[in-house]
Amino acid sequence: MVDFTLTEEQLMIQKLARDYAQKEVAPKIKENDQKAFFDKTILTKMAELGILGLSIPTKYGGSGGDYISLGLACEELEYVDTSLRVILSVHVGLNSLTLLTWGTEAQKQKYLVPQGKGEKSATFALTEPNAGSDVVAIETKAKKDGDHWILNGEKMWISLADVADHFLIFAWTDQEKRKKRDHSGISCFIVERAFLGVTTATIHGKLGIRAGNTGSIAMSDVKVPKENLLGQEGEGFKIAMFALDQGRYTVASGATGLVHACLDASVKYANERKTFGDVIGKHQLVKEMISDMATSYEIARMLWLKAGWLKNTGQRCTKETSLAKMFACDASERASGNAVQTYGAYGYSDEYPVERFYRNCKGAVIYEGSREIHKLMQADYVLGYREDKPTRCSLPIPE
Repeated sequence: MVDFTLTEEQLMIQKLARDYAQKEVAPKIKENDQKAFFDKTILTKMAELGILGLSIPTKYGGSGGDYISLGLACEELEYVDTSLRVILSVHVGLNSLTLLTWGTEAQKQKYLVPQGKGEKSATFALTEPNAGSDVVAIETKAKKDGDHWILNGEKMWISLADVADHFLIFAWTDQEKRKKRDHSGISCFIVERAFLGVTTATIHGKLGIRAGNTGSIAMSDVKVPKENLLGQEGEGFKIAMFALDQGRYTVASGATGLVHACLDASVKYANERKTFGDVIGKHQLVKEMISDMATSYEIARMLWLKAGWLKNTGQRCTKETSLAKMFACDASERASGNAVQTYGAYGYSDEYPVERFYRNCKGAVIYEGSREIHKLMQADYVLGYREDKPTRCSLPIPE
């Protein structure tokens, strides 16, 4: 039986995220965006509400909830502004769920518990100045030194880089494998902001998501305890791909929320603005744009819900998550463009939020696997060139 009914708990979390975003963030998001100001109190409030602990078991300080609940929260947060959803993508999707799955019990107690409670914030650092989609092009190195690893390198375009307490850092631990571009020479480390040699900076002048923090992380002879190696040595690439599965899921559900925001804003304006003696909603080509938004929203939602259901049932869903991310991000780019077009000249100004939607949407078409990467992945699945094999660690089924 196929049942699309949301549970009471899922509806409760959806309402919690919606009320918070619309009542407490929406009134000041225009100003924060204009000033490129990241409001750190958002992290505090999201922690108090349990949003930062979504899908993290209560025994590890989280608020529990299944993966569909996480997606619903992402939808509601991005409906107001992409910067809100990005927090869940990096703190929960990319970092905390990865620690939950690959971490030792000691690592979970030390790092996951405070992250689940929202006492500490976390992010994920893979991208570098010369490495994005080409992961094995990273240059960060880690060298063994007694009971520590010494890390040197720089990460770029990292969300929450200048505010997060904990980072997942990916580095080459086998230089011979690096020369051969063998990804089994990459490992993953839990790094604290407080470690000597870690410096961060904020990136200014972004096109969109200006109310969010994005920056760089530089490491100069950073001593990382050997206990902070996540997973086994050489598993870094597999861990990164696992993390991206969870991050892409939150991006897909969030982008769906952005499509919804564009649709609602366009419908409202189309029923108010008059041209040629009638409201513009009566004009066929405006109807075409609104129809596309409505259709895209329904498809995007079904795609991420399917991925969420697979996660809830313990099934790997790299293919489904990739498809959901690709479609939803494309749909949000198209919807925001159509929303600006619907508003006409007013859409080109910051008097209405659609211009912010238009700027915000573009990032997700690039990060966590560009549109082009996901197109290649989907083609390879269909052509039989790509097959997802079981990983040593699997995402836990919700409690």
